Amino acid sequence: MRKTGIALLFGLISSVAYAGECTVDAEATASMAFNLKEIVISKKCTEVTINLKNSGTMAKNIMGHNLVISKASDMQAVLMDGSAAGLDNNYVKVNDARVVVNTKVIGGGESASVKFNLSKVKVSDSYMFFCSFPGHAGVMKGNVKFM
Repeated sequence: MRKTGIALLFGLISSVAYAGECTVDAEATASMAFNLKEIVISKKCTEVTINLKNSGTMAKNIMGHNLVISKASDMQAVLMDGSAAGLDNNYVKVNDARVVVNTKVIGGGESASVKFNLSKVKVSDSYMFFCSFPGHAGVMKGNVKFM
């Protein structure tokens, strides 16, 4: 029974990114998926680094991906405004105060990194991460938790 519990725990961990060292590594694929369903960030972090890799092969204007964090309640509005902002603005409205952080849109084989200060979030609020490339956020999203 104990071995089964340990195996289940390791299976769960593979779909959750723990920012124990205040770094999150995420991967996006050509099949419109993140390798993570949840990002857990330590409240002890002052600055968090997000590293995103696109493991697909298509150009960013065809199947590009980014990673955006906002309050869950702001996600739909961020997506609508981001769609209007276009690829040149990484599908994120310029200077959008609702966006905690976002990577640039990257194509297949590319990577991007961004940093943000944890003071930009209220750890008791509900946050989401998602890809703002039009049509992707329906499946490319997950929860951000602060522990």
